[in-house]
Amino acid sequence: MTTILTPGAVSLSQLRDIWAMGAAVTLDPACHDGVAKAHAAVAKAAAGEAAIYGVNTGFGKLASVKIAARDVAALQRNLILSHCCGVGEPLDAATTRLMMVLKLLSLGRGASGVAVSTITILQDMLAKGVLPVIPSQGSVGASGDLAPLAHMAAAMIGEGEAMLQGVRMPAREALAKVGVTPIILGAKEGLALINGTQFSTACALVGLWGAWRNAATSVLTGAMSTDAIMGSTAPLQDAIHTLRGHAGQIAVARAQRALMQGSEIRESHRDEDTRVQDPYCIRCQPQVTGAAIDLLHFAGRTLEIEANAVTDNPLVLVDDNLIVSGGNFHAEPVGFAADQIAVAVSEIGAIAQRRIALMVDPTLSCDLPPFLTPEPGINSGLMIAEVTTAALMSENKHLANPCTTDSTPTSANQEDHVSMAAHAARRLERMNKNLNVILGVEAMCGAQGIEFRAPLKTSAPLCAAMNVLRDEVPTVVEDRYMAPSIEAASALVASGALAGSVTLPGAVTGDAE
Repeated sequence: MTTILTPGAVSLSQLRDIWAMGAAVTLDPACHDGVAKAHAAVAKAAAGEAAIYGVNTGFGKLASVKIAARDVAALQRNLILSHCCGVGEPLDAATTRLMMVLKLLSLGRGASGVAVSTITILQDMLAKGVLPVIPSQGSVGASGDLAPLAHMAAAMIGEGEAMLQGVRMPAREALAKVGVTPIILGAKEGLALINGTQFSTACALVGLWGAWRNAATSVLTGAMSTDAIMGSTAPLQDAIHTLRGHAGQIAVARAQRALMQGSEIRESHRDEDTRVQDPYCIRCQPQVTGAAIDLLHFAGRTLEIEANAVTDNPLVLVDDNLIVSGGNFHAEPVGFAADQIAVAVSEIGAIAQRRIALMVDPTLSCDLPPFLTPEPGINSGLMIAEVTTAALMSENKHLANPCTTDSTPTSANQEDHVSMAAHAARRLERMNKNLNVILGVEAMCGAQGIEFRAPLKTSAPLCAAMNVLRDEVPTVVEDRYMAPSIEAASALVASGALAGSVTLPGAVTGDAE
């Protein structure tokens, strides 16, 4: 089934479904008229005498060089080939598709000056599974994601490489196998394809969706940890959080109250809590995780706007009969959003790691055995699993340092302030994987701690989560080779299986096939 998209009005949920399920997409044909009008305006300008950037001039520092009408097609082709300077591991298939869809949405707004046929070939490539090989490094996030988008555009003209049914091959060969003819770029079309923030935005969106899954899981693993150490639920009372008023904080407290409702462990010490106040990693979960969730909401709104935006240059303002140079290709909003997501991911992991440390420490865990092993000494239990989470927490702290403050001039100082949005967004995948492990180990520790409270049982929702975990990760009775258990637990986090029924208001999550 083909998803019909309306440029300028696509939601995060629609984009998530496209990314996760690989659905075929097409733009609403109603946009074609606006696209054709802008294309006609560019064609007229290309035939004229007035110098218009990117239409009949060189690019960047070479904008003062006038290009003859007979050389316009060569200009656009050369632009694409010269900008294919990406390096590093190729972008994964699902994110590549999302990047292509975002470019379609931008072109479909009718302000880029491309032909309808240029939109059609992108749609055909998506429908028939021809995915350009996009190196993941080389963009500074202004003048757009030049190198990554150039590799996309190269495949459209039959250059570079593409993936087809999991096989890497020359793009021209891939197009021929599915019956698609490479295009010849007209005036401004190459520039319209490589100017834009679609690589950065696609990577940031994938990072956002992973962060939402991790945030939901952290609410559950935090509840498990609280019950394991016989922590108090008094700090979860709704009145505390409504008095402050932050939506994320209120939502986390509400979710954790529901998760722990009916726990025999909790009821056993309600009237005689062993601590007057639990450590912050238990008591302040709504305040910390909730604040992270609020950041994700803000970043998500920014990325939704950007996904629907026109971000190339110059722009064709058909109603005003103008072709105007601007700076919508500057990815500062995307960079800021990615930096915010990174901070949220780092802090979710930081407080989760402290809960793990609490559970393995017999001086703080309310009589749980050292390192959660029934025979400490001969067995080390979860001692080094906690150390691993400390390493990953520290790594995420370093990765969370802002990227957008690290501008460097490029292109002979013509592009003298850049956003660094591309690597701000790309690092989110690594950070989310680190957080998958931290939360997976927290689930292992929480389940182990709850099992030590037998015959008392935890709540039904937490029992259900423990059953999901135990299907893949057995209880640690005697020391064993631990790496597969950690890998299995982190995979449950990454897939969303461990979070189960935990939902956070406004969250948009998903898993790519």
